[in-house]
Amino acid sequence: MSSQFLAPDAWLSSLEIETAVRRALTEDLGRAGDLTSVATVPDGTAAQADVVARAAGTIAGLPLVEATLRALAPDLKISPKARDGAEAAAGTILMSVAGDARAILGAERVALNFLGHLSGVATATAALVRRIAPWPARIVCTRKTLPGLRAFEKYAVRCGGGFNHRFGLDDAILIKDNHIAIAGGIAAALKRARDVAGHLVKIEIEVDTLDQLREVLSIGGADVVLLDNMDVPTLRCAVEMVGGRLLTEASGGITLETVAAIAATGVNCISSGWITHSAPQLDVALDIAA
Repeated sequence: MSSQFLAPDAWLSSLEIETAVRRALTEDLGRAGDLTSVATVPDGTAAQADVVARAAGTIAGLPLVEATLRALAPDLKISPKARDGAEAAAGTILMSVAGDARAILGAERVALNFLGHLSGVATATAALVRRIAPWPARIVCTRKTLPGLRAFEKYAVRCGGGFNHRFGLDDAILIKDNHIAIAGGIAAALKRARDVAGHLVKIEIEVDTLDQLREVLSIGGADVVLLDNMDVPTLRCAVEMVGGRLLTEASGGITLETVAAIAATGVNCISSGWITHSAPQLDVALDIAA
């Protein structure tokens, strides 16, 4: 994987890319390969193509496009015209490709599936980030990701100007309502978490009410408090109660219409599952030169 398509200040594992691309190509090419291209395109035919953004948006996924193409023809000539994290107008050429026509056609759908989905995630993230620009809050993603695509979707969030929450259950301790119920209450859950957590492991706890927040503040031991599904007036009261002693995260009901008012309450982070699991695809295409 070359770094020429990567977003600045972001990183993707070449091993993750190789695994995902191989799995997706195996699914699409099946046992017999691209029957249509083999039947209609003579062996050895060369072609030139452009990868194009048909709609305006924030780009993410170009390293996977490159890897998909090279998996079928390592000697393709690939010329970058943009990189991940760029804002592209409709009609922008993102990449030019020249070489074996069968390979380009065989890779087309898998490459565009990656690019369209990840650019959709980046575009949705960027829209939220723009809405909260007057405030210091950060837009962060969640673990509500498509199976097998988490690393890429979280990368796309960074391409859109957002930040990453946990990558998995092993990143940090996040005590949610079900943990509290099984542990026997907030105090019991926090005590067990403090007894187990390593010195570099953060502890976050979810609360739904101001009474629960008061209990968390009185007990201590948490680093972050997740203010879940609170309306804006309640969120504002919660942030005032915390008074900077903990990081605050707002979650639930985050939309383009609500996010600015939520940011204005003074919360540190605003987490959204929608930007990864439900972001609309960005319209992208591969256009073969006649």
